[in-house]
Amino acid sequence: MTAGSFLARLHGRTATGVPRWAVRVAYAISLTVLPSGLWRILSVDLRVPLMDAPTDGRPPPDWFGGEWWYVIGLSAVSETLAFLAVGLVCTWGEVWPRWIPWLRGRRVPILAAVIPAGVGATFNTLLWPYSMIMISLGRRVDGGGDLGLGTHGWQVFVFYASYWPLAAWGPLLGILTVHYYRRRKAAESVGVREDGARSPAVTVSH
Repeated sequence: MTAGSFLARLHGRTATGVPRWAVRVAYAISLTVLPSGLWRILSVDLRVPLMDAPTDGRPPPDWFGGEWWYVIGLSAVSETLAFLAVGLVCTWGEVWPRWIPWLRGRRVPILAAVIPAGVGATFNTLLWPYSMIMISLGRRVDGGGDLGLGTHGWQVFVFYASYWPLAAWGPLLGILTVHYYRRRKAAESVGVREDGARSPAVTVSH
């Protein structure tokens, strides 16, 4: 199986008129979330020493809710939300897939994709760059004092390498959302059907 056929099975057929750079951006969005999810699972659930344990024998501080399933669920949901960006470059972002009852085969309204994607892009753009700047300064997101991260040496590098990519999530999604909107509006203006063919011309008889 070639790399192209594997990606086609993973995300479906690329929509008509989508340039290669947009496909790359869509996958890059998924990759911005993956490292932080792996870091949480490895450090919190699997107790890989990515944080320093307290010298009194207590476990490392728990920032994610305590239960192992919560950390896995948080990571899975985050990655799923990021992967939805792939719909902005694929046919299932323009025509509802066959496994969706009542909607299957129908055209996805442009705003039904653009509004959620735009909200997500705005939220993540406001959240992650600011959060990572504050964390990098050793402060809490709310501007409070010591973060108490519990990382030193190589652990600091791994933490920032895992979390700083999140700062690109919102801007990349914003770029892709604007491209999706402009591409579909342009397709509508020239009468291109969702399957990529041009709509038949209308003949007016006199």
